[in-house]
Amino acid sequence: MSITNGQYPLAATPEARAAAASGHVAEPVRYDAVVLAGFGGPEGQDDVIPFLRNVTRGRGIPDERLEEVAHHYRHFGGVSPINEQNRQLQAALQAEADRRGLGLPIYWGNRNWAPYLREAVQAAYDDGHRTLLGLATSAYSSFSSCRQYREDFAIALDETGLGDEVRIDKVGQFFDHPGFVAPFVDGVRDALRTLIADGVDPAAVRVLFATHSIPTTDAERSGPRDVDWGEGGAYAAQHLAVSEVVMARALAELRREHPDLPDVDWRLVYQSRSGPPSQPWLEPDINDAIAEHAQAGATAIVMVPIGFVSDHMEVMWDLDTEAMETCEEAGVRGVRVPTPGIDPQYVSGLIDLVEERLRGTAREHRPRETELGPWYDVCRPGCCENVRAGFKPAIAGLEP
Repeated sequence: MSITNGQYPLAATPEARAAAASGHVAEPVRYDAVVLAGFGGPEGQDDVIPFLRNVTRGRGIPDERLEEVAHHYRHFGGVSPINEQNRQLQAALQAEADRRGLGLPIYWGNRNWAPYLREAVQAAYDDGHRTLLGLATSAYSSFSSCRQYREDFAIALDETGLGDEVRIDKVGQFFDHPGFVAPFVDGVRDALRTLIADGVDPAAVRVLFATHSIPTTDAERSGPRDVDWGEGGAYAAQHLAVSEVVMARALAELRREHPDLPDVDWRLVYQSRSGPPSQPWLEPDINDAIAEHAQAGATAIVMVPIGFVSDHMEVMWDLDTEAMETCEEAGVRGVRVPTPGIDPQYVSGLIDLVEERLRGTAREHRPRETELGPWYDVCRPGCCENVRAGFKPAIAGLEP
């Protein structure tokens, strides 16, 4: 079994040695630059269908069906907020890296829309950088949120023809890093505080931690294959672990103000399902959960977009529009917690992750909020398989 970085062997690099052991790099690496990898989104009405073609490439989906999704974007003028959010994140990361004196430029490229990852890699190369650290805007393990970014970097090396000259490693999944968790703790605490101040009975509040649903077959293949993660694979296990931490910490902080505050019920729910009805996806859907809790006597729903790093389309449409409409129809009050965005805690946390790799910080010295982390720097064999397309070349992991 060989270790690959894009199309070429890693030989005696720190990642190779880590792969042979725990999967965590414990040696310093002198990275030249960081490449921020995003999903991408349209920035005008004319971009919407071409963008959706990119997202669904290889699946043979006709434009007529793509228009069914396009109306989400068209509702907001054909503009997804995600590119502007990543511009702001890039600037915030650069400012924090500069403040710490790291001397690392931050480049940004997307999977599905301009600027593309190949352009970011080429720009880094043109500026003289050869050892790059990839940072994906996704915190959890699944094909689309981890493995596909690893494949995206390999494709970028292939498309630029730089596979023999540029090395790209990748920051591991950061679902339980304190910098990612803290903004959600603040958000849940503040939402509950507001509801209590408004006279809402905490016993009638339900907290729904929402993330993107994925096909159950993909979920079952998320994370290393030699671990029994339970139903929903590592993807569900990671979300459940983080949600439990967020809820416990938010309540602990509120109990300093309200010592008699009872426990508040919470659950993990899913959103943004697509695909044929015959294909099983992770459930329950957030709208079904809202209706169920309302029927059982809940008077307020706190929605926590725990699976998302910023307020992109799935948050603006599926939560702020559809789920809020469901709350109104069910006669309950809906409150949506912010995503990390460019919260200073989150930005600082991402640069902490970069510094872990620069310094070769040992696993036991990396702060994490759940027992599942720190996650792997070098992904395990067969991690997060694409059920439909199989394995393709990918960086930062063991083959396949």
